[in-house]
Amino acid sequence: MTDNPTPSSATLYLVATPIGNLGDITLRALETLRQVDFVASEDTRKTGRLLQHFDIQKPQIAFHEHNEAQAGARILALLQEGKSVALVTNAGTPGISDPGFTLVRKVVEAQQAGADIGLTMIPGPSALVMALVLSGLPVHSFTFRGFPPRKPGPRRRFLAVDKDSPHTLIFYESPYRLLAFLADALEIYGDRPAAVANDLTKLYESVLRGTLSSLHEELSGTRLRGEYVVIIHGAQEPRAT
Repeated sequence: MTDNPTPSSATLYLVATPIGNLGDITLRALETLRQVDFVASEDTRKTGRLLQHFDIQKPQIAFHEHNEAQAGARILALLQEGKSVALVTNAGTPGISDPGFTLVRKVVEAQQAGADIGLTMIPGPSALVMALVLSGLPVHSFTFRGFPPRKPGPRRRFLAVDKDSPHTLIFYESPYRLLAFLADALEIYGDRPAAVANDLTKLYESVLRGTLSSLHEELSGTRLRGEYVVIIHGAQEPRAT
């Protein structure tokens, strides 16, 4: 095991933050947040509470899906001036169904053009990995599909792309569309083994396991809140005749 390097100037750090339990933040994440010049945040209020909890005071830059182009250009300019920036989202790993990809591309393109800018990541919590491991479904090969489209037609077409895929499928879904998603998945995939995870790392963490039909029935009529991770078994290979 080697000592962690001290955060350096002119570097973008992608910093994973807790998905619920603040105790899951890593020592490297705290060290990085304490030493960078700026923190780019998906939601400055939520990040402010995180920083305050760990007694960290840093200037924040709002960086979210509605201002990625403008804020990304500002962050790139700061990096080119020799400043260090930590990018965090509301929870989990930046870039995974959260802002981050466009900024990473800007930095990569600047590096390819000769800019002396660093890019690295401080790994940590990820809801999709935790849900997959706890699901009891195969973990050796999986496909993460993120959030499905909101409307029924596009959602069914989105699901149909993986109908014959042998890989375990992972989706994020909101409480407002979870039941409709499970119904569409049942229609497209058939009654496969599946799991639904919610409130991961929090007090009321739950992972429900069963089939798509049993999960839909179990969750119907219950109060749904927070974001959900849905894991669905991949397509079974046809049996030889």
